[in-house]
Amino acid sequence: MPTSSLTPQTITPFDPFQEPRREDCPWCGSRRLRTRVRAPDPLRQRPGTFALDRCRDCGHVFQNPRLSAEGIAFYHRDFYDRHLDELTARVLSPRAVRRRHRTAAWRLSALREPESWLDVGTGYGRFPEAAKEFFPYTSFDGLDPTERVEQALREGRVEEAHQGYLATPGMAARLRARYDVVTLFHHLEHAPDPRAELRAALTVLRPGGHLVVEVPDPRCLFAALLGSRWFPYGQPRHLHLPPPANLRAELETQGCTILVTDRRDPHVPLDLAAAVALSLAPAHPLLQLAASPLLDVAAAVDHVLAPLARRTRFSNAYRIVAQKRLTP
Repeated sequence: MPTSSLTPQTITPFDPFQEPRREDCPWCGSRRLRTRVRAPDPLRQRPGTFALDRCRDCGHVFQNPRLSAEGIAFYHRDFYDRHLDELTARVLSPRAVRRRHRTAAWRLSALREPESWLDVGTGYGRFPEAAKEFFPYTSFDGLDPTERVEQALREGRVEEAHQGYLATPGMAARLRARYDVVTLFHHLEHAPDPRAELRAALTVLRPGGHLVVEVPDPRCLFAALLGSRWFPYGQPRHLHLPPPANLRAELETQGCTILVTDRRDPHVPLDLAAAVALSLAPAHPLLQLAASPLLDVAAAVDHVLAPLARRTRFSNAYRIVAQKRLTP
């Protein structure tokens, strides 16, 4: 079925939006799997649920069965992204997003001034836009699986735009050893093959360059408390949630030195407010309006708890800064 004709369908055993269920962990190969959560599509674009399994041996959390290429294309369509943006904006204002980008760029300003930087999963290029304040002489390029990156180019937030994944055939070869810094902020969880995406990231990185990866932490205690309403589970679009130990080990295996593992700065104080917003997403607009004070209270509690959450297992994300070794 052509991508342009995809429409919501009821899940069946032969659903073209999903691959066959797998019986082993895609990270370590263990068959000791446990279903951690079953989550509906929060925007109610189609009936059915999506399952996330956790490997009991390595802790990797992954969508099972996983979206097929057709399913991934459908859930990246413009109308779906637009509704997802609207939901996100209810709990995280544009000002807060920009503040997060500026804080991340400031943290990375300790790196030697890079000549070239690739922001992977850049979307509209908001991070490069904020980072230019701290890196005025750096050339920023953007890569994203959606057409948003083209808008980032038109509006001058990136100097070159590349659409796809790093592991898209030919992408890494075309960009080989072009960049001093590669950032993957909340991108790896969307990649069909996170290991291949990391290998490709190191391919486009120059020896001695820095790789920055930020992903949701599946060990977050909010995940256990909120279940399918934990926003970073991100169903159906989040395919993989590797825990920090797995990602560190993989990067070391691929020839990197781990410089920083940070669980404080990447935490986004939205867990309770997002859970309320997800619960209200299918409701009538009048009910959503009536419940807005509850959303405001949840958001306030998120911010009050943030200083504690950042220092405990309630932190909902982590960041790893790694350096590609000069020699293999």
